Amino acid sequence: MRIWYSASVRILSQKRFLFFLSTLALAAVCIGSTDQAHGQQAATVAPPAGSDATPNAKFTAAADEVLEQMSEITGLKLQTPLKKTLRSRDEIRAYVIKQMNEDKNPSERYAGQRSAEAFGLIPKGFDLDTFMVELLTEQIAGLYDPKAHEFYIADWIPVADQRMVMAHELTHALEDQHFQIEDWVKAARPNDDAELAREAVLEGSATAAMIDFLLQGTGRSLGDLPDFDPSILVGDLMDSPALQKAPRFIKDALVFPYFSGLKFSAAILRPSGWSGLPGVFSKPPLSTQQILHPALYRSGKVPAPVTLPSMEKMLGSDWTKLEENTLGEFGWQEVLKQFLGDERAKPLSAAWDGDRYIVYEQRQTKRLLLVTRVRLKSEEVTLHFFGQYSEALEKKHDRRTNLFRRPSFFSFDTPDGGAFLDCWGFECVTMEGTTRNMFDALTKGLAWPLAPQPPPQIGLKTEKTAMVFAPMENGMVRLGSPQAPNPYNIVRAADHLE
Repeated sequence: MRIWYSASVRILSQKRFLFFLSTLALAAVCIGSTDQAHGQQAATVAPPAGSDATPNAKFTAAADEVLEQMSEITGLKLQTPLKKTLRSRDEIRAYVIKQMNEDKNPSERYAGQRSAEAFGLIPKGFDLDTFMVELLTEQIAGLYDPKAHEFYIADWIPVADQRMVMAHELTHALEDQHFQIEDWVKAARPNDDAELAREAVLEGSATAAMIDFLLQGTGRSLGDLPDFDPSILVGDLMDSPALQKAPRFIKDALVFPYFSGLKFSAAILRPSGWSGLPGVFSKPPLSTQQILHPALYRSGKVPAPVTLPSMEKMLGSDWTKLEENTLGEFGWQEVLKQFLGDERAKPLSAAWDGDRYIVYEQRQTKRLLLVTRVRLKSEEVTLHFFGQYSEALEKKHDRRTNLFRRPSFFSFDTPDGGAFLDCWGFECVTMEGTTRNMFDALTKGLAWPLAPQPPPQIGLKTEKTAMVFAPMENGMVRLGSPQAPNPYNIVRAADHLE
C-alpha cells in the first residue's frame, strides 16, 4: 500500500531545510560550538562570487561547489559528470505527473488508494491522485532523477537556500553513481515494507550528509551531536497548505523516510562514519522495523514469513483481488495510531514479527473485503494485541450489531458485512466486509480450529468459550488439549448455559 507514486522523486521542502538549520544551531549550542556553527552557516549559504552572473550560471557554480563538498563528506567520488538544470513550477508539476504514471499505472494506484481506505487510513472517496500532485508540486524544492541522471532545482528558490537543497539531492546523485539507487530500491519489490525501508536509507543518509554539510568548519559532525528527535520538525511542516489538508497517515508516510531514516543512519554510521555507508547498500534493511530499531538491523533479525490462503474461489467471479502485500511495523503502527493513539500504538506495533494482507473489491458494489494476518513476538503479546485491536475495530466501525466476544475471538456485523478477529498462538487474523462462512473458510485454510459459534437465537442457549488448560511437565500451564493437537496446543471448548 505505497501511496508515493515514484521512488524516483526525492522530496524535501524548503521549510524543512530552514527549520533543520535552526535545529542544528540549537544542537551546536548543546555541544559548545555556537559561534563556529553560525559562522559556517553564513559561509555555507553565501552565493558564489560574481553577483552579476546569470541565475543559471550562479546555480551551476553553486551546484559544482556543493557536489565537490558532498563527495568529500561521504567519501563517494564523482564518477561521471552530472547534468544540472533549473525548473519552473509548471515543469516540476509536469515531472511529478510523469513520474507518477511511470511508477504505477492507474489500476495499481487505485488499488493502493482502496487498500488505504480498507484499513481506515484515508477517508472513503479521498482523491489521492489529485492531492498527491498538489502536495508534491508544493513541497518539491529540488530532486535528483536517477532515470535521467539529472539534478533539478526549483527556480523560485533563492540561491542562498538552494545550497541546502543541493547538499541533500547531490548526495542522492553520488549514491546513484555508486549503488544505482533506482534498481536498488526496486529490488525489494513486491514487498512494500522492504521498499519503504530502502527509501528510508536513501533519505536518511542524504539528510545526515546535509547535516554534516551544514556543520562544516565547526570541527563537528552528525556523530558528535546529542541525540535529538527529528519529529520536532513536523510542527513547521504543518504550515504547508497542502499538508494541513492531508490525512494523518499521509503526513506520517511523508516524513518517515527522512526522520526515521535519519535516526537509523545516525545509529549505523556513528561507529565508523561514512565508510560504513557501502555496507548498508550491500546489506539493506529488510523491513521498516529495522529502520525503527537499528539494533535489530545489526542483529540481522529477519521478519517471519507469513502467508494467506487465496479466497478467490470462495468469493467467485464477482470479486477482484486489488492488492496483496506486507504492512510492516510502520504500517501497523499507523493503523493502530489511527484508532488507539500514539502511546498505545508504538509499543504494540513494536511486537510485530511479520504480516500479510489482501484487499478484494466487489465489482458491482465496490464493497471492500480486507483480510490480514499478523505474527507477534509472543503469545502474551498476542493476547494483548487481541484486546487492543478489538477496541480499534469497534472505533473503526461505528455502526455495529450482534457483537460476539470470547477470550480470543471477536465479531460483529456492519452494513458492509461482518468483522472478525481471531487470535491463536503467536498470530491474529482479521476479516472485514464478509460473512461468517467466509471467515470459517479462512481459518480452515490456515489449519486453525473453528472459532466459537455465536448463539443461534437471542433468548435461547448462549454459547461461551472456555480455554482448556493442560499441565506441562515443568508444572506450568499452557493452553492445550490432547483432543485437538496443534502447533500452539490451543483448543476452544463451548459451554452451553441455559
